[in-house]
Amino acid sequence: MNRQPPAPLEIMPLGGLGEIGMNLMVYGYENKLLVVDCGLTFPSPDTPGVDFIIPDARFLVENRERVVGIVLTHGHEDHIGAMPYIWPILQVPIYGTAMTLGLLEGKFREHGLLGQADMIETKHRQPLQVGPFNITFVHVTHSIVDSSALAIRTPLGTIVHTGDFKIDHTPVNDLPTDLYTFAHLGEKGVLALLSDSTNINRPGATISEQTVSDVFTKLFPRAKGLLVVATFSSNIQRIQQVMHAAAAVKRKVLLNGRSMLANVNVARGLGHIDIPDDILIDIRKLDHYPREQVVVISTGSQGEPNSSLVRIASGEHQEIQIRPGDTVILSSRFIPGNERTIWSLINLLFKRGAEVIHEKILPEVHVSGHAPREDLKLMLALTRPKFFIPIHGERRHLQNHRDLALGLGIPETNSLVLENGDRALLTRDSLSLDGTIPCGRVFVDGKGVGDVGDIVLRDRLHLSEDGMVVVVLVIAKAGGEILQRPELLTRGVVYEDENLDLLEEAKDAVEAALALGSKGMDFSDDEVVGAAEIAQRALRRFFKKRLGRRPAVFPLVMEM
Repeated sequence: MNRQPPAPLEIMPLGGLGEIGMNLMVYGYENKLLVVDCGLTFPSPDTPGVDFIIPDARFLVENRERVVGIVLTHGHEDHIGAMPYIWPILQVPIYGTAMTLGLLEGKFREHGLLGQADMIETKHRQPLQVGPFNITFVHVTHSIVDSSALAIRTPLGTIVHTGDFKIDHTPVNDLPTDLYTFAHLGEKGVLALLSDSTNINRPGATISEQTVSDVFTKLFPRAKGLLVVATFSSNIQRIQQVMHAAAAVKRKVLLNGRSMLANVNVARGLGHIDIPDDILIDIRKLDHYPREQVVVISTGSQGEPNSSLVRIASGEHQEIQIRPGDTVILSSRFIPGNERTIWSLINLLFKRGAEVIHEKILPEVHVSGHAPREDLKLMLALTRPKFFIPIHGERRHLQNHRDLALGLGIPETNSLVLENGDRALLTRDSLSLDGTIPCGRVFVDGKGVGDVGDIVLRDRLHLSEDGMVVVVLVIAKAGGEILQRPELLTRGVVYEDENLDLLEEAKDAVEAALALGSKGMDFSDDEVVGAAEIAQRALRRFFKKRLGRRPAVFPLVMEM
């Protein structure tokens, strides 16, 4: 009796490939879909006014009856941040470790979703069945506790999805990456490895987190005045290091920032952080202690507008002020794209007299949470996959990671570089592209989700670059003649009080155009235009000719 070969596995990224952040991977098998991670990304200069960006989930919405669950590898924003927006559409069980689900509960509480979702806590090395997928969470080190890779077993074979990881043999919490399980999976046979590519261009192996502890041990005793350490609120291990270093020099600790307080509370409740007795102080009692006896652990290391550290640096924080002689340590990476805001923050701190220490002058003050080249080689060597797909990164990261895998013996035909929306088919003997699925980005702006599109963003960029002009026309209802001279209001074009003559010339141009009519402004014979369209075109031409600028022109017609 001939047995039918197992069905192929579909691999379909909706986010995180071809970009940094917004990670969302979909695996399809036997007509069922498994979602791995559901993150967001933050806006860039070409998306003004947008709070953050989430994946377009049209494909999942159209196939919601096929989705069997959402599996989360860890609790960073780029892996769970879109959950409050996408989960309500799917209403499926959520699987994750205790810390990951604890952070997610905080997000669901903010969105009024707490208690609605079926959140299933998972343990490392304990398999669970989700539809046709048998999943084992494998512990990995990263810049947040309780991080996991996934071993996804199907009748076709085992898929290893690393999530974000690094290989730190001496982490702060004494829980190194589970190399034994990866080696065991490799011994049994891994059909495909999908591995984090973020740090492929960094040579060498991971520097241990203990290096940061050593730096703190040297810096803390010599610090005078108030000591501020800025880091990501999710980096519980780094916060733990600051706590230990502060206790060693008998400084109290003040946690600053809403997310910092929330994340530490979750980690403390789960036993992921050891806070010495009586070390924490309330921000309202800061003035009760000498400045040289306090360490502030703050959010805002990326110079985000309105973040706690930016408000401190600009003198706008009500309780915390920087004075000459204080020390600020930025224990975080300069994330690409944030360099300008971080340097602006540093300049503000220097202006207030602080000594500022950061990774550009002392690299050991921060250790990345992502695997550099030697760690990525080790993951490939341990798992020995038949097929390889790089994940998490821009095209250059993915391509370089694929080249690394080819250099380690993966056949060229057994590796693909995918981007969001690609649909790959994996069998026991082949890996191939098989079309695309709907994908894209959805902008979240305030309470609006998806109501800001490319046209709105283009308008915002236009306004930010060239400004706007409003022209007010008063027209007779009967006959349509102009009853008074046009009025102009400009914003972001010229300073009106110093350019009155120019604005009078602009009004003259509008009046002349209205006198000529539509043909005088080169409208075609079949176009139906009124005074508003004529005035708009006249002003566009005027400002382009006189100033070389293209402001947005908005005509306002009042009939009397």
